[in-house]
Order: sequence, then structure tokens, then C-alpha cells
Amino acid sequence: MSHVTHIDPRKEFVTAIAITTLIALAGLYLPVLGVLVSVFVPLPVLFYRSKLGRHWGALILVTVTLIIAFIMGWRSIMSAVFFFELGLVGLILSEVFEMNLSLEKTMAVTTGVVIATGTVMLLFYGLLSANSLWGLVSEYLHANLEFALAIYKDMEVSEERIHILAQSMEGILYVMLRIMPAIVIVSTLFVVWSNLLLARPLLRSKQLFCPDFGTLNEWTAPEPLVWPVILSGVLLLIPHEGLRLFGANGLIIMMMIYFFQGIAIVSFYFKKKQFPKILQGVLYGMIALQQLVLLLVIVAGFFDMWIDFRRIKKKVENEDESDTERND
Repeated sequence: MSHVTHIDPRKEFVTAIAITTLIALAGLYLPVLGVLVSVFVPLPVLFYRSKLGRHWGALILVTVTLIIAFIMGWRSIMSAVFFFELGLVGLILSEVFEMNLSLEKTMAVTTGVVIATGTVMLLFYGLLSANSLWGLVSEYLHANLEFALAIYKDMEVSEERIHILAQSMEGILYVMLRIMPAIVIVSTLFVVWSNLLLARPLLRSKQLFCPDFGTLNEWTAPEPLVWPVILSGVLLLIPHEGLRLFGANGLIIMMMIYFFQGIAIVSFYFKKKQFPKILQGVLYGMIALQQLVLLLVIVAGFFDMWIDFRRIKKKVENEDESDTERND
């Protein structure tokens, strides 16, 4: 059951609107950092949905979406849908928390509902505007690439680099459109995962319900997931564009899942070796910014199934042996 506190909901509602709108606007208008800030849009929606209840949570989400659409002059339906979907992550995650599911099911259900809702919204808008879903996404990506190019110009990047980027835009757009399913799933998984991690201590500090997912730095991906990785790799080797695209999308999604396991390994050893918080922040930043380090984390997560970096399997075996001895 959800622990809904008896407080003035109208005052809390206004506070929730203000916080969520400020985060959304920062994500919208801050260059470079905006994408990172946007990840935290679901958190206040999740928190106030848990605190005030379902109806207030839904009202917060709708109100913030309308405010953002009004501020933008209704000129970009894709941006409005984007921020609605971010807020929806918080709303759905809070709902799923009350179902008290496993961590894997919580992630899967939230991600699935959010993506399905966004797809239906865009399809419906496409019917009204006589534009296809492919066309909507293509226009949105092209506009964002143009915006990124403008930021590079403002940052006084060399003309040569800007020229190279401008010449590559069509190629980048071509690739992004074809791996869009993976981009959507991976980005949604990352947002859900990030807000789940942040919500746990926040909800508990306010004595609001949050499922006990156990020790997250000991989390491991289900072993059968190794087969989709192998299948995706095989499909990449087949000289057929459709199958190769399917394999590429599958591999990108699986890399995100094993990134979660890899980062759990990193967190496990940070805690075990008692790394200072500042040093942890620096190293996490290095993982985020250095592609090679990020790839190593993903590889570690994948091979953890056999190498067992955290010795979790050995720990479980020892516990089972102890239980057997006590029963004897």
C-alpha cells in the first residue's frame, strides 16, 4: 500500500509544478547540459505522485506538459511529447512501485508502458497532421542536429570541424533513423534506471513506500539474456540489410543492460574499497565521458556471468552449504 500523507495537496501541487517545470526548462534551454538535466524530470513527478496520490500525480504531469507546450508556442509537438514521456516515467514508476515487483519487472513494465504510450501519441498525431511517424521522427532529429551544429558554432569550434559535421549530418541522420528503436529503448531504460536509483533514498527519507530491491550493486542480469547478445552478433554478420539492422538494434539494447551490470560491479568495489565520494564522482564522470572506459564497463558486465568479479556465486554457494549443514 502507498503511504499518502495528510497535507495541503494544493500547496504541494504548486510546488511540484514549479520544480518540474524548472527542470524541464533547464533541460530545454541549457546547451549541452540540457540533455543530462532532462533525465531528472521524472523524479519530482514520481515523488509527488507517491506523496499525494494518483490523481494529483497525473494532474502534475498534464499541467507541466501544457506549460512547456505554451512556453514553446506549440511549435514542436515532438518536444512536448518528449517532456510528457519523461514525466510519464515518474508517474508509471510510482504506480509500478506499488505493485511491489522485482527490479527486472519494474524496469521492463515502466519502459514498455512509456514507449507504447509515446508511440500511440505520435501515431495519432501523425494521422491528424497527415504526416507519418517516420516523418515526424526524421524532422525532430534533423532539427536537433541543426541545433547541435549551432551550439558548436557558438562554442567557437574550428571551422574545419563544423564543416565536417555539416557534411556528415545526412549520414548521421540516416544511421540514427535506422537504430531509432534501440535509441528509444536504451534512453528510456537509462532514465528509468537513473530515477529508480535516486527515488529510493528520497522516498525512504520521507517515509514513503519504495520496494526493497535488495543490494543493487550485487545485481546481475538474467543468464538467458546472453542468447539475444549472441543472436544479435550473428545477425550482424549476415549480408542482409534488414537482418543486420535488427542485429544492431538488439546489440545496442543488450549493451545497455550489461552496462547496468558493469556499473553495479564498479559500485560494488567502490563500496568495498571505501573510495571517497569525490573520487567516485570523478571516476563515474570518466566512465560517462570516455568511450573506451564505458565499453570496458559493458564488457565487464557481460563477462561477469562467467568470471563472477564480485564472487557472488561463491557467496551463495557458501550460504547454501551452511544451510545444508544446519539442516543435517
